[in-house]
Amino acid sequence: MSQQGYVAAPPYSQAQPGMGGYQGGFGAGPAQPLYGHYGGPPQTFNGPPTGMMKAPVSSAVGMPPPAAPSQYNPNVQQNGAHPQRYPPPATPASYGQPSQSQYNNMAPAAPPPAQQLTNQMSTMNLGSYASGPMQSPPPPTNSVAQQPFQPAPPPAMGQPMMPPGPQSPHMSPHMSAPQSPQANMPMAGPPMAGPPMAAPPMGGPPMSGMGRPFPGPLPPGPGGFQQPGPGPAGPTGYPQQAGQFGGHMAGPQPGMPGMMGPQPGMMGPQPGSAGGLAGPPQKKLDPDSIPSTTQVIEDDQAKRGGQVYNTNIRGQVPPLVTTEFPIQDQGNASPRFIRCTTYSLPCTADLAKQCQVPLAAIIKPFASVPKNETPLYVVNHGETGPIRCNRCKAYMCPYMQFIDGGRRFQCGFCNCVNEVPAFYFQHLDHMGRRVDFYERPELSLGSYEFAATLDYCKNNKVQNPPAYLFMIDVSYNNVKSGLVKLICDELKTLLDNLPCEDGSESSAIKVGFVTYNKVLHFYNVKSALAQPQMMVVSDTAEMFVPLLDGFLVNYQDSRAVIYNLLDQIPDMFADSNESETVFVPVIQAGVEAFKAAECSGKLFIFHSSMPTAEAPGKLKNRDDKKLVNTDKEKTLFQPQKGVYEQLSKDCVAQGCCVDLFLFPSQYVDVATMADVPSHTGGSVYKYNNFQVETDGEHFLTDLRKDVQKSIGFDAIMRVRTSTGFRATEFFGAIHMNNTTDIEMAAVDCDKALTVEFKHDDTLSEETGALMQCALLYTTINGQRRLRIHNLSLNCSLQLSELYKSCETDSLINFFAKSACRAILNQPLKNVREILVNQTAHMLSCYRKNCATPSAASQLILPDAMKVFPVYMNSLMKSAPLVGSTELSTDDRAHQRLSIMAMGVEDTQLLLYPRLTPLHNLDVGSEALPAPVRCSEERLSESGMFLLENGQSMFLWLGLGSPPDIVQSLFNVPSLAHLQGNMSALPELDNPLSAKVRSIISGLMEKRPNSMKLQIVRQKDKPEMLFRQFLVEDKSLHGGASYMDFLCYVHREIRLLLT
Repeated sequence: MSQQGYVAAPPYSQAQPGMGGYQGGFGAGPAQPLYGHYGGPPQTFNGPPTGMMKAPVSSAVGMPPPAAPSQYNPNVQQNGAHPQRYPPPATPASYGQPSQSQYNNMAPAAPPPAQQLTNQMSTMNLGSYASGPMQSPPPPTNSVAQQPFQPAPPPAMGQPMMPPGPQSPHMSPHMSAPQSPQANMPMAGPPMAGPPMAAPPMGGPPMSGMGRPFPGPLPPGPGGFQQPGPGPAGPTGYPQQAGQFGGHMAGPQPGMPGMMGPQPGMMGPQPGSAGGLAGPPQKKLDPDSIPSTTQVIEDDQAKRGGQVYNTNIRGQVPPLVTTEFPIQDQGNASPRFIRCTTYSLPCTADLAKQCQVPLAAIIKPFASVPKNETPLYVVNHGETGPIRCNRCKAYMCPYMQFIDGGRRFQCGFCNCVNEVPAFYFQHLDHMGRRVDFYERPELSLGSYEFAATLDYCKNNKVQNPPAYLFMIDVSYNNVKSGLVKLICDELKTLLDNLPCEDGSESSAIKVGFVTYNKVLHFYNVKSALAQPQMMVVSDTAEMFVPLLDGFLVNYQDSRAVIYNLLDQIPDMFADSNESETVFVPVIQAGVEAFKAAECSGKLFIFHSSMPTAEAPGKLKNRDDKKLVNTDKEKTLFQPQKGVYEQLSKDCVAQGCCVDLFLFPSQYVDVATMADVPSHTGGSVYKYNNFQVETDGEHFLTDLRKDVQKSIGFDAIMRVRTSTGFRATEFFGAIHMNNTTDIEMAAVDCDKALTVEFKHDDTLSEETGALMQCALLYTTINGQRRLRIHNLSLNCSLQLSELYKSCETDSLINFFAKSACRAILNQPLKNVREILVNQTAHMLSCYRKNCATPSAASQLILPDAMKVFPVYMNSLMKSAPLVGSTELSTDDRAHQRLSIMAMGVEDTQLLLYPRLTPLHNLDVGSEALPAPVRCSEERLSESGMFLLENGQSMFLWLGLGSPPDIVQSLFNVPSLAHLQGNMSALPELDNPLSAKVRSIISGLMEKRPNSMKLQIVRQKDKPEMLFRQFLVEDKSLHGGASYMDFLCYVHREIRLLLT
């Protein structure tokens, strides 16, 4: 892969200097730990990276001829050092490659580089960004945060901003000159072959559609990218790399923003000149020429989708999380369970600090395994229990080396030599491997389970199966809205679908029911009773459970009594005028009930208002929009301490998980009410201004998914690592009593925790780095088990290896969680600045150490990270991080807590929603239409688009939608006849209606949460809500467009490099 990566023009690159400072701010310092991305390695780059365009070969003026291919050349290995050991798998798509083609193609025709540049710049002209100084000086960094990024207002995307005159000249010259540097640079030359980013640039048509490769001939060069010519070699040590990942971006690649030509600010020479931007006539900067997420995803799916991914290679980068592929466990955990920010760790703390790529793993211990893959094997060693290392306590796994004829084994984590128990002895074959290697999952697989012995149980005794408690707020609003009746009717059928272990007829989970307003009502539903009995506890200060026998029962045995109860509850409270509620005592009652029954379990609480009744945990309204954008804004996200904090600890100690379903009509202090769920492995669902007719199905779908999902209780997890590095920070819906044990009252198939690693010594390239995640939990049958996931990573002294093995999706998950934690203690402005600084630092380190030398005005991105800036910009515009008084405090707090428990696929979709055109659907085809970039430019008046991000779903209809489509889907003659607030498509008997409904239901099924479908017409008021999900555009609530952000980051990189 060539290292270079994307070259974009100026905007991007900046030096890193300053980053350091940043460290403090986020998580651990960015420094080391941060490791990079996931898929890197494989990335091998085969093609030119996406973003790069290869320039045509012609060399630029003055430039050496591009060696074209070389750049990419395999051999050259741009990255220098490594040849990538992995085949280039398709690069995983990590981010970058994909586009490759795109870019490549683009280049074809281009003018000579030099010129190109020029053009580019001009094109770019991102004014502000571009020329640095040009416009006004850029704001200080901080300002960054605040101001969305625009230093100077960038000209419109397209327009050149440049200051008059001089600039232009400047620019042009700059550019034109092939920038001298550029000239030499390999990259440069050919670089962008086409005009810079201008649209035309790419050789063919612009990238239109970014998503697709660009039409047009491929540029020369192997990858299409320009290979730098032999030209100057890269920095020592690396063979010339082409772009990091891909070829260099060739020159500024035409479209890259980065390409901005040398921005004045950027290159030394230019100082103020805006010139850079000016140049030839300014062409509008073509958005297609900047790296496209949809293209990267599409390319990875095309390259690696459907191919079996074997986990037998250390440090291999898996396909992207958006790619569908079967996995065969051959010694390392499946990427469904663990993904890393980089699969190649830097050998030393200094290297980690230098690149600032976070070193982290995102672990989803209970991830769902598709039906066509083998479920985890359970290993039972009887009363002796699992075999472990005597020193570090790691469990038997494929990294243990048997020696001395099989009588002893050496631990792969701490190197301690242990005796093999007599019952476990087995001879070794001529390779030194045990003869029973393939018969024992713990020796040959990356993930498996051990049956735990009594030593692993609470109080050393057998556990009882868990219980589910349904706790319904029966205050006035909930009864009047029809919510209470809706819940009771649903529970009658839902309880038949409680989760059960494979092979058992019925679920072992016990159920119980509580209703409450200012007081709590407990129900005895023992199977021997004819009618349920109610007991009321009105002293909420000292909570206790008034009955033991008959409160938690087996649903099958007590079905008749429970039916009776569910029929009676709505009538019992029909005339209630009580509008005040309690909250903390409700959770305390659940904990007490589980204590008495000696079991763990989950509380399903259906609640609608702020708890204002006199009782522990009473809250008052503390919402204050005047705090937004001040240093005190963080207090809006901080939970009220005291009783809530203690309650979380009590819940975790008892294995009591809390799932909260909120139905607020005004502020309810989600930051505090959701604190217990967020520390007990629970979930929070929120339905604003709930109405049974429009929101009922949305809520019931969430409830069904929640009750039926696979789950483990009373869990404790530890992440062990081989010598040289260790886990230091943990992010998730978890509780930590000490620095190593991660406690979760429950852990389900959608919850992920992110673990950051730091060096405590030097790692060896030879042995690599190992991690073992061990999760002790109780199954839904009450069995105690240990679930083990093992993963081995590479270690390297070459930064280029690290960048090649990065995974953008995992990196952004880490940054999203560390930012969401940081806003509890720091002003949002600082947090945003830290994010921008670290982005610039990571990219400038790549530019400085891994990319072939090239003009400063080129933005060069590692192939695996070429779309990292679009995700980072989207993160900074997300509800928790954007300081806007238009967003409700509760919604921001809710999203912050949701992000903390998300896995890689969830943060990827949240930060880059899927926008799918449905107007030209092939009704007969199984395949979904390819998604397009998330930008208003991709919408068309006569089109129909479906947008979803895992939390919200919109069907957008252009004003010019053909009447036949409107008739087929809605059974009305035109859009004007469409009713407002529709939340579902009518079931009509025609192929288009059936196809669109099946696409929507298929997406709903795949996501952890249900999404309410919102149908919006172009130019209607609700369209504003839809537009905030078009993440490549400027945000309504403040936040730069992708193009502007790219330019801003490029400028920061240049500052770091100078």
